[in-house]
Amino acid sequence: MALSATIYKANLSISDMDRGYYAEHALTIAQHPSETLERMMLRVAVFALHASETLTFTKGLCADDEPEIWQKNYSDEIELWLDLGEPDEKRLKKACGRADAVWLYCYGGRAAEIWWQGMKGKSARFANLNVINIAPATLAGLVTLAERGMQLTATIQDGQLWLSNGETTVLVEGERWQ
Repeated sequence: MALSATIYKANLSISDMDRGYYAEHALTIAQHPSETLERMMLRVAVFALHASETLTFTKGLCADDEPEIWQKNYSDEIELWLDLGEPDEKRLKKACGRADAVWLYCYGGRAAEIWWQGMKGKSARFANLNVINIAPATLAGLVTLAERGMQLTATIQDGQLWLSNGETTVLVEGERWQ
């Protein structure tokens, strides 16, 4: 029997002073059986960083041809492709060809650094690709916020995201690789 996804709910209040975006989002997050809490909470943080009225979670790990999160316009064209991990060159090429802007959030410490050493020369040709590395300590902090029903506040200023559940606040800041 196949394992089913674990469902999390999050009420996310966003104050993005960098973009002048202030909104509340009621999120339903399906954690794939093979997905860690770190990865799932990183998806929530990435959503907060790029939030808009048209930003949505996709099938994620269940679909090879979709990112974790995307934003489409009314013509069904992909404006923003948000992905996590260390994809191969073929996936990056497909993403950069299909979307106006692609953001890749790497995590995994040393494994991500090794992946980037092999990929940075190949990815330089993608002008619309942004690569951000998230430190393991940041992921560990995000896990402390994880609950099946979350009330989260996201404050973004000067490129920094502060994510809080009212008791604990985590600074989510990445190292820009590209």
